[in-house]
Amino acid sequence: MNVSKDEYAFSRLPKEKKASLFNVTIVRMGMATSLAQFMLGATLGHRMTFIEAMIATFLGSLALTFISFGLGYAGMKEGVSTSILARFCGFGKIGSMLIGVAISVSLLGWFGINISLISQGFVNTITPNINLVWITVMTGFFFSLLVAFGFKALSITAKVTVPLFLMVVSFISLNEIFLKPINHFNFSHPNGELLSVGDGTTMVAGLFIIFALITPDISRYCKNGKHVFWMIFISIIVGEFFINGIAILVAHALGTDDVVKIMLHSAGFIGILTIILSAIKVNDTNLYSSSIHMLGFLEAITNKRFNYAGITIFLGLFGTLLSSLGILEHLTSFLLMLGVIFPPIAGLY
Repeated sequence: MNVSKDEYAFSRLPKEKKASLFNVTIVRMGMATSLAQFMLGATLGHRMTFIEAMIATFLGSLALTFISFGLGYAGMKEGVSTSILARFCGFGKIGSMLIGVAISVSLLGWFGINISLISQGFVNTITPNINLVWITVMTGFFFSLLVAFGFKALSITAKVTVPLFLMVVSFISLNEIFLKPINHFNFSHPNGELLSVGDGTTMVAGLFIIFALITPDISRYCKNGKHVFWMIFISIIVGEFFINGIAILVAHALGTDDVVKIMLHSAGFIGILTIILSAIKVNDTNLYSSSIHMLGFLEAITNKRFNYAGITIFLGLFGTLLSSLGILEHLTSFLLMLGVIFPPIAGLY
């Protein structure tokens, strides 16, 4: 596998570059099966009845499916990324550039935050005597180099981490749900502050909206509309219903929404490794999309084609620098505020 020089950030993906249904689906599943998804399910289970939490999951997933399939089908047909698709949708050259920059900055910020999460996990569980800053730098460099190999690297990473993550979540469900009597659960009474179905639905849709918006970045590798549909449908079922459903039930069983406590209680050391694996498979997608959207922006304003691998390594190291300096801890609110603009953009598409 060679380092990728061109991921077609500002041009159509050639037909010969299209990938198999399995490869695109496993990458998409890597985005959907995350620690954040488990945290969301635990929050819903802690603050809602089981029925209410599943209704919120269904309604939020319905919105995500509609948005993801619409954008994903367009990305497949045109063979372009989200920001370039924006230009076709009427945003124009400047508008699409701004959208690309907003997506790139947002994902790069979350890339840095996840680097901190992964590094802290390594220090706490594997190498407690090593300096956190050095672990952060090494982790960031590893990710930057990995994603420099392009879509193929995302596929390989997902093939390793997604099954491991699902195995541990399945173990948690077996340990906390199926091996305990049914009267152990209190399905009808939340343990925490009450949350309405409307708020729960918004949380489900809002958590994944940025990934729904960048669906064309991945779906352009799909060969036809059926592949787009199955990629999205399988990811929604596994990510929203399976992961969310397990977390909702476990939150009712343990009476808490503390994900770390749930992981440690059920899987111990393996649970912490799962947190790390979860961040890994999401983070390579963060850097990948951040890179191609920044490439599109740079090419639009300079009319020059830049090297994908070079831009990826530069952005990865820059995000790592912000992470190691602790700057991103103060930018989380800004990143969340920036994410508010994405649902209206998806609606306009």
